[in-house]
Amino acid sequence: MAIIINIDVMMAKRKIGAIELANRIGITPANLSILKNNKAKAIRFSTLEAICKELQCQPGDILEYVEGEEREDEETKL
Repeated sequence: MAIIINIDVMMAKRKIGAIELANRIGITPANLSILKNNKAKAIRFSTLEAICKELQCQPGDILEYVEGEEREDEETKL
């Protein structure tokens, strides 16, 4: 199972770049890249709130549960 972060989809819909969004929500572009590339192991509610506020969306527009999918780091633990 996996939670997929579709922040890039919402960014494209809102026509906002990664550096601009990172600056607006107060995180580094590197940390935003981690989120965009589904490498994050966690996200703070305050960050999720800031993203949703800036992109004018709901958490469900960004987060998606995909059954049967496994993250790369989970596969390497086996």
